[in-house]
Amino acid sequence: MRKMTKKNRVLAAAGALALVAGGGGAAYAYWTTTGSGAGTATNSTGGGTVTLHATFADGLAPGNSVPVAYTADNGTTSSTKVGALTATVSTSDPANCLASWFGVTAVTSSTTVAAGASGTSVGSGTLTFNDSATADQGACKGAIVTITVGSV
Repeated sequence: MRKMTKKNRVLAAAGALALVAGGGGAAYAYWTTTGSGAGTATNSTGGGTVTLHATFADGLAPGNSVPVAYTADNGTTSSTKVGALTATVSTSDPANCLASWFGVTAVTSSTTVAAGASGTSVGSGTLTFNDSATADQGACKGAIVTITVGSV
């Protein structure tokens, strides 16, 4: 093996120093790197609508009342708040079994219905079959009473 000359030793040391300095410079550049960017997405178009239901017992007779349960189904992908409820009554024989003989209330709970939820309670009320002293209400025997419920 050959002896290393002073010139070769200096060149080897300079080469080693350049390698260390070059490697350190790359690490320094890595740690000080900066950048920027952006991303975009379109939000949902809104809560959509919920399906409201009114449930009450069969067999209502003049002068009696039954409790009404109001529930909501939310088939959308975001939660939706059900505000004030409105309820109206109709019958399967509107000419002879008058809707005006019935009264319905809707006590609002102002409830948030979660996305995909079904049967969430949103309120309660009472359905009353008012007893008429002046009209024969026999046409209401077997008639179907429907409560239509809405929300604002």
